[in-house]
Amino acid sequence: MKNILVIDDNTDIRENTAEILALAGYNVTTAENGKKGIDAAIKEHPHLIICDIMMPELDGYGVLHLLRKKEETKNTPFIFLTAKTERGDFRKGMEMGADDYITKPFDDIELLNAVEIRLKKGEILDQQYPVGVQGINQFMKDISDAGLINRISEQYEAYQYSKKQMIYEEGKRPRYLYYLVSGKLKGSRSHEDGKEYITNLFSAGDFVGYPALIEEKNYDDTIIALEASEIIHIPKDDFLQMIYGDINIAAKFIRLITLNVKEKEERLLSLAYSSLRKRVARALVNIHSKFNEGGANRQIEISREDIAQYVGTATESLIRTLSDFKAEKLIEIREGKISIPDTAKLEHLLY
Repeated sequence: MKNILVIDDNTDIRENTAEILALAGYNVTTAENGKKGIDAAIKEHPHLIICDIMMPELDGYGVLHLLRKKEETKNTPFIFLTAKTERGDFRKGMEMGADDYITKPFDDIELLNAVEIRLKKGEILDQQYPVGVQGINQFMKDISDAGLINRISEQYEAYQYSKKQMIYEEGKRPRYLYYLVSGKLKGSRSHEDGKEYITNLFSAGDFVGYPALIEEKNYDDTIIALEASEIIHIPKDDFLQMIYGDINIAAKFIRLITLNVKEKEERLLSLAYSSLRKRVARALVNIHSKFNEGGANRQIEISREDIAQYVGTATESLIRTLSDFKAEKLIEIREGKISIPDTAKLEHLLY
């Protein structure tokens, strides 16, 4: 059960707010002024604080300022209560680090919606996401589902792409963030020797093209559809407003971007120094994981050429290695399609 602290010197508003929250299933603590509110926050460690702005002794700004300086409460979601006549003052509170504000008088639904969104935000910011594209996409999905950014599918038009159609090209300036509704995509990059290697693979639910938008540089890879795909185009300015509209969300996103860059660097290093067998094994596990959500043992349905580009080897070398793996019963090949009976065996290949 989530704990919420309500700080308000008006007895009727304080008790009414507490009653609404309690009926919704929250555990509520109240304080009748700012000083008692700070003591309660330190003692109770609430998941969220709702605080009036105009109070005697210590107003809401003072409460927020002091709580943001304390380690145990500096990240606690904070919502201001403000009268309509004070509405112009809420910007000051937002600049000080408040998460939201509610204008009095408010109705039950308005209060509960604001509380639910801010509690979800706290959970998202506390969550440890996996390294790489998967973690970034889950983070983006979570903040969208929580209502912290506009619900994508309801606001932007989806476009249909056919197999092998280009979504964007290496070296071009970014204009959109792309959200893959259905289908599969590959990202590839041209090497100076003319060869091409795959940088990333994308499946339904993935966001594509965000590094170039964040870093304000040209695309460093080309994205092509591996099969018929449906993609939503989110304008660059809208995406940046989504991210930078909340400094905590922006900080979390940038940390995940940094981890993703490190993961890509490690994969490229492994292409250079690992044996071909280990590189092919790792690539098959990665592709299987990416395109088989939930761990189902479905077949890998991308071409040998694309797998070879992902590994960074010649197609002929890949085919020989796949033949060895089949003979060793590490993989199965039926009608040209690959399946992996036990991913752990490939993952822990010794040579």
